[in-house]
Amino acid sequence: MTAKAPTAAPHTADNTDLYGGIALGIAAAAALIVANSPLGPQYQSLLHTTGEVRIGSIGLTKTLEHWINDGLMAVFFLLVGLEIKREAIEGALASPRKAALPVIAAFGGFITPAAIFAAINWGDAEALRGWAIPAATDIAFALGVCAMLGRKVPASLKTFLLALAIIDDLMAIIVIAMFYAADLSVLALGLGALGIAVLVVLNLLDVRRPAFYLIAGLFTWVCVLQSGVHATLAGVAVGFAMPLTRHDGHSLLEDTEHALKPWVSFAIVPIFAFANAGVSLHGLTLANLAAPIPLGIIAGLFIGKQIGVFVASLLAIRLGLAAMPDGTTTAKLYAIAILTGIGFTMSLFIGTLAFDSETVLKQVRLGVLVASLLSGVVASLVFVALSRSNNAAPSR
Repeated sequence: MTAKAPTAAPHTADNTDLYGGIALGIAAAAALIVANSPLGPQYQSLLHTTGEVRIGSIGLTKTLEHWINDGLMAVFFLLVGLEIKREAIEGALASPRKAALPVIAAFGGFITPAAIFAAINWGDAEALRGWAIPAATDIAFALGVCAMLGRKVPASLKTFLLALAIIDDLMAIIVIAMFYAADLSVLALGLGALGIAVLVVLNLLDVRRPAFYLIAGLFTWVCVLQSGVHATLAGVAVGFAMPLTRHDGHSLLEDTEHALKPWVSFAIVPIFAFANAGVSLHGLTLANLAAPIPLGIIAGLFIGKQIGVFVASLLAIRLGLAAMPDGTTTAKLYAIAILTGIGFTMSLFIGTLAFDSETVLKQVRLGVLVASLLSGVVASLVFVALSRSNNAAPSR
């Protein structure tokens, strides 16, 4: 009789999520402080500094901001790809019954904010390019808030939130590939497809040396970067290619995920936040927040997300398509729905793809920051109030 390979423990908010969320918050706050200090011009100048990587006659020249958004974020998307694959094979999305509630909730929470943004910006074709900005939940911030709330958030809701956020990211990846591609290069796309084919073969052969995936992934990244499709999608392809088959209790996918997560949580995502959250608040008025783009983002993330996630979840439960997470209540399910309105990293990222104008990007950053802060604070207050209500209830 052969021993059964150990399965991965379900992911819930751990210390990495807690401290990663704190690091992300510090980086975003630092960007705001620097952008609104006398160092603001130097901050902008640094982001627009040009850097070049060259091998012989082949070279890539980009600003520091683009190296971060196109290069470092590919590693972030690699981790997202690893998480999606692991959860789909043996985690919270491994069976129709497990996946039903987060999948249905994610669809509701993706479509409703996008519809609200589109309704507010209807008639402005340029502004409508940002329709997907309020659609995705930020895993790092949301799970970080959960970790800070501790036992006030049931473990089943943390698992639900993780699965929902991962599906959000998957839908965002599809949206980026379909709607945010520039002028396409058929040759570069063909070479990128060749790189992906190599990754598929490596997976089928169960190759366990990370160097092979790194070489094929870098080739695919460069090709996708030159193709007009956003280069970060190459990171997702590498993540999907990593095998989950275990040898001596280890798999390349899990080992890579565990190795990458601290770097992504404490370096890559905070660097991205520092490069993209610096918005000048000079002359800020309520009229700025009421402009169609920031208003659409705030209404979409803070109102649309909670309505979409909560209503879709309730419908799925009432219709018998899914079950209420263990040990929770309708009120706590609503509180976690509010928390999904934290859309920081992916929302800012989609904003950089949708708009080139620095004036418009300032509005995007402002809307995302306000909506994410509102969602995090209100959700936390609701969880605290529910916890106090439970503690005050007389025992029977």
